[in-house]
Amino acid sequence: MVGDSVADKYDLVLTRVFAAPRELVWKAWTEPEQLARWWGPKGFTNPVCEADAQAGGAIRIHMCGPDGTVYPMTGRFVELVEPESIVFSSAALDAEGKPMFEIMNTVTFTEHEGKTLLTLEAKITRATAVAPQYLKGMEMGWSQSLDRLAETLAAGSS
Repeated sequence: MVGDSVADKYDLVLTRVFAAPRELVWKAWTEPEQLARWWGPKGFTNPVCEADAQAGGAIRIHMCGPDGTVYPMTGRFVELVEPESIVFSSAALDAEGKPMFEIMNTVTFTEHEGKTLLTLEAKITRATAVAPQYLKGMEMGWSQSLDRLAETLAAGSS
């Protein structure tokens, strides 16, 4: 279980407006080939990107940093209401494949005048002793991921 101080310190809510209809933004979150284009901080790639976008479906992404370090994560889709919301769990894995922390993520998509207001809420549900060193970069990582999503949508890749 996570201590209140870890959750209070690292839980986050981010909002962004994307110049694209929410159906396109939704697809960027639910189609693995599109997800692989933008997931992760600037300079990262996703050599493994699997997403079975249905309730109970698995998500598995191996982010590869610019220095070649691989950061594997896994999770499950909990609920999808197309094209309004996605709830999924995610866990960063250590070298032995064990979760270092777990997060419940809720993403909502609200259409407004042809654009999409996206709200991402990430709540820490479980953390190990090593979790804070990774969680301290979560807000920056998500911000850069959303920047990359905006670039992908603007390029018409969706």
